[in-house]
Amino acid sequence: MGLLLGLCISLLLGGSWAVDRGNFKTCDQSAFCKRQRALKPGQSPYRALLDTLELSDSRLTLQLINDNNKVHLLLELYRLQGNITRVKINELKPLKPRYEVPDVLVGDQPTEPLSVLSQDDNGVVLSLGAESQRLIVSARPFRLDIMEGPEVLLSLNSRVSAPVSPVFTLFCHLFSLFPLMHQSCHLYLCQQAEDGGKDKEEDGLWEETFKTHTDSKPNGPTSISLDFSLPGVEHVYGIPEHADNLKLKTTDGGEPYRLYNLDVFQYELYNPMALYGAVPVMLAHNAQRTMGIFWLNAAETWVDISSNTTVFGKMLDFVQGSSETPQTDVRWISESGIIDVFIMLGPKPSDVFSQYASLTGTQSFPPLAGLGYHQCRWNYNDQDDVKAVDQGFDQHDIPYDFIWLDIEHTDGKRYFTWDPEKFPQPKEMLHGIKDKRRKMVAIVDPHIKVDSGYKIHSEIRARDLYVKNKDGGDYEGWCWPGNSGYPDFTNPEMRAWWASMFAYDKYEGSMENLYTWNDMNEPSVFNGPEVTMYKDAMHGKWEHRDVHNLYGLYVHMATTDGLIQRSGGTERPFVLTRAFFAGSQRYGAVWTGDNAAEWDHLKISIPMCLSLGLVGISLCGADVGGFFKSPSAELLVRWYQTGAYQPFFRAHAHLDTPRREPWLFGPENTALIRDAIRQRYTLLPYWYQQFYQAHKTGQPVMRPLWVEYPKDTATFTIDDEFLIGQDLLVHPVTEEGARGVTAYLPGQGEVWYDVHTFQKHNGAQNLYIPVTMSSIPVFQRGGSIVPRKVRVRRSSDCMENDPYTLYVALSPQRVAVGELYIDDGHTFNFQTKKEFIHRSLTFANNALASRNLFPESNFSTDSWIEKVLILGPSSRQSECWVFLTTSVEFEFEASMSVLTLRKPGMNAGADWTVVLQ
Repeated sequence: MGLLLGLCISLLLGGSWAVDRGNFKTCDQSAFCKRQRALKPGQSPYRALLDTLELSDSRLTLQLINDNNKVHLLLELYRLQGNITRVKINELKPLKPRYEVPDVLVGDQPTEPLSVLSQDDNGVVLSLGAESQRLIVSARPFRLDIMEGPEVLLSLNSRVSAPVSPVFTLFCHLFSLFPLMHQSCHLYLCQQAEDGGKDKEEDGLWEETFKTHTDSKPNGPTSISLDFSLPGVEHVYGIPEHADNLKLKTTDGGEPYRLYNLDVFQYELYNPMALYGAVPVMLAHNAQRTMGIFWLNAAETWVDISSNTTVFGKMLDFVQGSSETPQTDVRWISESGIIDVFIMLGPKPSDVFSQYASLTGTQSFPPLAGLGYHQCRWNYNDQDDVKAVDQGFDQHDIPYDFIWLDIEHTDGKRYFTWDPEKFPQPKEMLHGIKDKRRKMVAIVDPHIKVDSGYKIHSEIRARDLYVKNKDGGDYEGWCWPGNSGYPDFTNPEMRAWWASMFAYDKYEGSMENLYTWNDMNEPSVFNGPEVTMYKDAMHGKWEHRDVHNLYGLYVHMATTDGLIQRSGGTERPFVLTRAFFAGSQRYGAVWTGDNAAEWDHLKISIPMCLSLGLVGISLCGADVGGFFKSPSAELLVRWYQTGAYQPFFRAHAHLDTPRREPWLFGPENTALIRDAIRQRYTLLPYWYQQFYQAHKTGQPVMRPLWVEYPKDTATFTIDDEFLIGQDLLVHPVTEEGARGVTAYLPGQGEVWYDVHTFQKHNGAQNLYIPVTMSSIPVFQRGGSIVPRKVRVRRSSDCMENDPYTLYVALSPQRVAVGELYIDDGHTFNFQTKKEFIHRSLTFANNALASRNLFPESNFSTDSWIEKVLILGPSSRQSECWVFLTTSVEFEFEASMSVLTLRKPGMNAGADWTVVLQ
C-alpha cells in the first residue's frame, strides 16, 4: 500500500500541470443531475391544497399534492425581519427524515406577521409587511410570485417544472418522490423486471458507479430541484467557488455550475467545475434592484442559468396589461435534503449584504497582523531555513507579519507534531520570531495517520469519533500520511475534542504566536471518488452525501474555537481554510487554492475574490506568484502589486518550484516588490477599518464597482478592477508586457485622485493610464478621507504607536468624510470591554474635524496625527488657508494642487478641529 500511495502522490505531483477532468463528474455522469436536468418546463403535477392553509403570526403552512402519485408535501412560508422571505418544502409524512442543515444560521431568525389579503379557488394573496409587497400563491399548478406594486420581483416554479421533481423512470415512476425504504422499492422493481423491464440500476437510482467507485445509495434517489425566474434581470453573480468571471454565464447547452467541495489539482479557468468551497448564494442585479437567493443545502448541488425574454400577463389584480422584459431563469438541483431557500429582496446591494449577514453572520474580525504580508512555501526546510528567511526580510528592508510551515514540518505528517530532526526546538524558533514581533502559521489537516503510536489517532479511535464506512467500521482513505482516518467534525463532541488539542499543554511546541492553516478539508481523499469521501460513508445517522459541503466549515469552526479557547477567550484567532460553505466567514480566511504561475491565474484572482466577498467572505486572497510552476520576474512583480491590494496577502509556492523569496529576482525587482508590500503596510489603518465595518455590518471589503454604483450599467460586467470599501479603486496590471491599462472611473460628477501623483480625474469615463513596472493604478474617491501610516517597520506590531497621515480628497459634490478605527489589534476587548476608538473624520467649510462615534467606548492611544494632505484645493483656496493658518506648518504644491499640513500634533483618539479660514 505504501508503494501504491507513493505512486499516487508521484502522479499527482510529477504529472502534467493540469487538471485531469476525467477525475471529476459532469452532469451527465451524475445520475441525479442528468435526471433532473432532463425535466423540461411543462405542466407541473403539483397543486396547492388551499383548504389546508394555516396562518399564524409568524408562519404559513400549506399542503401540496403531486396529482400523479398523490404524495403530499408541506410548504412553509416565513416573513423574516429585514425584507427576507423563507420558503421550506418537505414531505408531509416522511418515511425517513431528510437532512436539514444545522449550525449555519446564526440563532433564531426574527419573523414579521403575514396576513391574507384575498383568497379564492385559484390562489391566495399575502401581504409581506413591506409597503406594496405581495406574495401570490397560485394553486394549479403550484407557483409563488413575489411582487412589489405592479412588478414581479421573483417567481418560484414559474416555469412549471416540479418544485421537488419526481423521479420519472421506467420502473419507479409511481412511488414517492422522496426515498422509500430500500426493500419496498426493490420488491416493486423486481416485479417490473419480471415483466421484461430494464436493469434497475440503469439510471443510477439505487447504485451508481463512477470510474472504479460504486455508491451504494441505500436510500435510493433523493434529489430535489426548484426553478426561480427573475424578470428584468440580466446579471447574476455569486455561487462561489468557480474560476470564472464575476458575472455568471448562461449554462444552456453546456455544464451547470457545480457546488461540491473538491480537491482539484491545478484547476482550469473559465468553466463551471466545482472547486474547494461552495456557497449556495446568488445575487441578481439590475439598475433598479438587487436581490439574493440563499439555497440552504449542503449536498452536491448543480445550478443551471438561462436567459430569455418573456411576457408577463395579468396576475390577479396586481399586473395590468402585459409587457416584454428580459429574464434570467435559475434552477437549483441538489442530491438530497429539503428545499430551504431564503429570498433576500434588497432592494439595495448593501441591504442584501445585511440580509445575508443576519442569516449566517459576518466576517470575523481578524487580528491586525492577519492583514499584513504572509510568507509561505511548501516547505521551509528546517529551523535554520526559517531563521534565514526571516533575516532576509530584515536585510532587504521588507516588512512581513507571518511565516508559514506546510506539511513537512510535522513528524511524518502527524499533525500537532514537529519533525524531531528538522524542527527539534519549535519554541526556540517561535521565540526568535516573537522577538521581532512576528508570527507563524503551521498547517493542521483533518486527515489523521492511522498509527497506534500516534496519540491523536488513538484518542479519536478510542472515543469512536471517526467517520464510518457504510458497514459501520472506521472510514479510511489515503492522504499525505498514507492510510488515514477522517474525524467526524459534524459531531459536536469531535469538534470540542479537536478544539481542546490546541491548548498549549497539549499541542507541544506551540505558543501564542503560532496560528493555524486547515488544508485538504473538502475532505481530500486521494483514492476516493473524485478525490473525496464516499457518499455512503456515515456521520452518525446521516450519509456523507447529506453533509459533504459542511465538512470544511466544521473543521474551520473547531480549529477557530481551539485557538480562542487556548487563550481563555481573549485572543482573536487567525485560521485559513481551503474548503468552505455559507457561514465560513465567521471563522477566518479563505484562499483560492492551488493556482498556477500564469497570467490568466493572476487575472482570475480578482473575480474569484469579488465573488467570495459578495457572499460574506471578505478575507480572501490567492497564492501570490502562483502555487504551481515558476513565474517570470515580471509576473511575480505584477502579482505582488495585485496581492498587496487584495484582502489576504500571502505568497506561496509548490515544493518542486525554485525558491522565490522577494529578493531572489535581482535588485530592481526586489525594489519593486518591496514597494508593493510597503504600500500595503501604509494602508493597514484603512484595511483594518474596512474589516471592522465588515465585521459589524456584513458589507464586503473588496467589492465590485456596481455595489457602489448600482445604476451605472457600465459597471455590471467589470471584474478587472475593484473597490476597497467605498473610497479606493484599484486596477491592477495583469497583462504581460503592458504599457498601459484602461480603468473605468465610475460616478457622474465624481472625481478620482491618483494616489501616487494626486492627479484629479472626472468620473463616468474610461481613463487610459500609461504604466511602467512600478505602476499600481490606485485612485481615491473625491469626498473621502483615508488614514495611513507612512512609517513602515518590520511588522504591523512594530507600527502600533506610529503616527497617522490623513489623505483628504475634496469633491465638488460632497463633504469629505472618513473614519479612523483603533484598538489593541489582537484581543476581543473591542467587543467585550468596548476598548476601541472609532472616530468620524470630516472636512467641511474649510475645517477638518475628528469626533467620537462611540462615546461609551474606552481606549487610549499614543498615536497622533503627523500630517494631513488635502487633495484638490484651488490655488485661491490654498492662498486663503495659508494666510490664515499660523499654528501649523504647511506647504502648497500648486502643480499637483495638494496642500500639506505638517505636525498638527493632535492625538488620534481625541476630539479636535483644524480650521483653515
